[in-house]
Amino acid sequence: MLHLPAPAWPAWLEKLAPFERYRVELGARGPASALGLHVMEATVPATGGSAAGASEAEAEVPVLCLHGNPTWGFLYRRVAAELGRAAEPSAARTPPLRLYLPDLPGLGFSDRPGGREAHTLERHIGWMATLLEALGHERLVVVVQDWGGPIGLGALDAVRPRAVGLVVLNTVVGPPRPGFRPTAFHRFARLPVVSDVAFRLLGFPQVALGLAQGDRQSIRGEVARAYRYPLRHLGDNAAPLALARMVPDGLAHPSVAPLVRCQSYVERFGGPAAIVWGDRDPVLGRVRGRIEKLLPGAPVTRTRAGHFLQEEVPDLIAAAIRGVARELAAR
Repeated sequence: MLHLPAPAWPAWLEKLAPFERYRVELGARGPASALGLHVMEATVPATGGSAAGASEAEAEVPVLCLHGNPTWGFLYRRVAAELGRAAEPSAARTPPLRLYLPDLPGLGFSDRPGGREAHTLERHIGWMATLLEALGHERLVVVVQDWGGPIGLGALDAVRPRAVGLVVLNTVVGPPRPGFRPTAFHRFARLPVVSDVAFRLLGFPQVALGLAQGDRQSIRGEVARAYRYPLRHLGDNAAPLALARMVPDGLAHPSVAPLVRCQSYVERFGGPAAIVWGDRDPVLGRVRGRIEKLLPGAPVTRTRAGHFLQEEVPDLIAAAIRGVARELAAR
């Protein structure tokens, strides 16, 4: 995979996210046009257990961490830090990990694909499938949250790596049920004029991410500034409203068909999996039961975190990633 120079960013942001960074040029795939994707990367050495008997060439387990709306790969920086902490010698050995933290198209420092009409679930799945092919890993752990769930699962279904582990955070993995009612947030996103003013001119929802948290103080100061920074210009901030409107408001919505495929993929899934959930998420907190039914063998860690639980319980997410990576490596 050819690495091109990453977009420039300020020193204060470099301090918060000190990762290797690069840009990947993704070719067109299906309805997805060509564009550049910003990716952050980190290597985590093996932890825990005894190094005795471990191969010097112990294979890394790739871990692809996918965010949603309106964040970017920065959301996983605390999880990456937890994974890098030294474990107790008595802890189970976790193989070395290679973390990939991409920004979804239209968010973070990835290219803007165009106006709101450019953002469809099919296109986002196509872009992520192209990244999976570019990475070239036949086995990997995929961590999904928010829109990262349907996008990542759809891409896995399209590419079909040989062995996959899943860590599922607050997300959906299937279509809405008949008679469903969209959340207040998503109904607001479809109001004419008012939603455009709020999202495009006032920077909603990235200016108010703390309201979706169990601990509203978990996103503030420079962290809150880091979420606002990539979307600070009017010409660059079409994605949050587009992704909000990508959520179905009826069973005829164009996102429904790919969501059906995502659920089918999960129903057939036979790899290691874990669920970590923020029960105080005002948008997806109640969806946990449906995810549990679709992944009946996956251990479930319930927390009092909110929607962006990576900011509140990174240690629990890191523990789930280690567990799934160990199981995947043992297969």
